[in-house]
Amino acid sequence: MVDSNNVELGFVEKTDSHLLCSFHFPSKVGGKPAWLSLSPLPSNKDLECSKCGKILSFLMQVYSPFEESPKAFHRALFVFVCRNVVCCSKNKNDNFCVLRSQLPRDNEFYSPEPPKEEADGPSAKSFQDLCVVCELRGSKRCARCQSATYCSKEHQEADWKTGHKAVCKSNLQTTATETTSKTKVYPACNFPEYELITEPETLATDSEKEKSEEDKLEEYEEFMKSKAAESVLPDSAAKDLEKMAISENSQDQVFMKFKERIQDEQEQVLRYQRNGKPLWVSESHIPEDGDIPNCSCGLPRKFEFQIMPQLLTYLEVDSLGDSIDWGTLCVYTCSGSCDIGNSYHKEFLWKQDFSDSNI
Repeated sequence: MVDSNNVELGFVEKTDSHLLCSFHFPSKVGGKPAWLSLSPLPSNKDLECSKCGKILSFLMQVYSPFEESPKAFHRALFVFVCRNVVCCSKNKNDNFCVLRSQLPRDNEFYSPEPPKEEADGPSAKSFQDLCVVCELRGSKRCARCQSATYCSKEHQEADWKTGHKAVCKSNLQTTATETTSKTKVYPACNFPEYELITEPETLATDSEKEKSEEDKLEEYEEFMKSKAAESVLPDSAAKDLEKMAISENSQDQVFMKFKERIQDEQEQVLRYQRNGKPLWVSESHIPEDGDIPNCSCGLPRKFEFQIMPQLLTYLEVDSLGDSIDWGTLCVYTCSGSCDIGNSYHKEFLWKQDFSDSNI
């Protein structure tokens, strides 16, 4: 195998939720964010959709220490998205938000020593009230039991319908709190939870390319059909990927390169390559000079990772024509990972969709 310019591929798998807590410094998809800096958390205003004003849903976080800076011994990037389909526009990033958090090795929250799997550790709940549904700041409180806290009216309603109504009594605060524990599932608000694991990308040499292009495309079609049979693909991205595995007409060269590059690792949901280049899905809507804004500190932002369309197959979003969608989501971050203390700092996301000729 040949070197692949240090691209790390991300894949999802189910794991013990305890291992996805903040003090294990996880990379993960869905569920609730495992906040890195435990206080202060970002304001809910910063996590409102710029289109509909509703609270964004947690999509993914990537743990990515910045070795060049002792201020970023721990470092994580958090991606949020609005689940309201009307806010999802082609090649527009209005319904997304990316936050960066980082801490030195010696900090007020975590031990400088690696955590043990069986041990418990600090949580953002120890520092402020959190929404029982999504674990953003819980600025609203149930008026009846005074126990459960929420980030928004929508999440309070979701918890009420999911079981809080049955136990919400002013004299049963303990019971009310227990029923809004992290084990409760809110599919209308949170995506399914997975651990995000990575491994280096390897590219086959010419001598290793024994299978024909047709064979690999046939394998890709079978893979997509098998996922559909498992009811994992109720979404528009799966339909797009199935079409792209079949159609060979009117496809641009950038898209053909995308298909060829991913066909050996068809379940990749993330490509990580700090200071590298994204794998675009279309020759249209590729950023030009000036399209990626500098960090507020003045330093340019550089590409760090991209979220692949395959992730949509695991999110249990709605069917074709009624779901969030993307071709690829490219995250650009401060090239110097500037010092931000305990705060959460906004970074930049570029959304590129498949062109009409490629789907």
